[in-house]
Amino acid sequence: MVTPIYAGLLALLFVVLSARVIQMRVKAGVSLGTGENRDLLRRQRVHGNFAEYVPFGLLLILLMELRGLPDWSLHALGVLLVTSRVLYMIALRGPKEVNKVRVAAMVCTFAVLVFGALGCLVPLGAAS
Repeated sequence: MVTPIYAGLLALLFVVLSARVIQMRVKAGVSLGTGENRDLLRRQRVHGNFAEYVPFGLLLILLMELRGLPDWSLHALGVLLVTSRVLYMIALRGPKEVNKVRVAAMVCTFAVLVFGALGCLVPLGAAS
């Protein structure tokens, strides 16, 4: 199976993102919310954005795998999903919230969702 590889990698990245939020909370002395701390807000959004998109992306990859789509297509979407989340984390480290790296991350994430949806909807015989 291919999906567990990416689920495992993304779970480890989620733990890293969680630890980064906790670290900033301790540093800022904020236990709930952001306390108007811009760095904490950025880390929270990277973490939250991950939690919003990754489960659905992984679900689509898993469903494609269960349908018997080729491993190369699953790996392509898995790599793209991991890449998108790393890019998003990098993008929000910079001084500008909207930048080319963030846009690239969003495009990669939406590509996973669109191609994953198509992989679930298109009849298997239609590709040949």
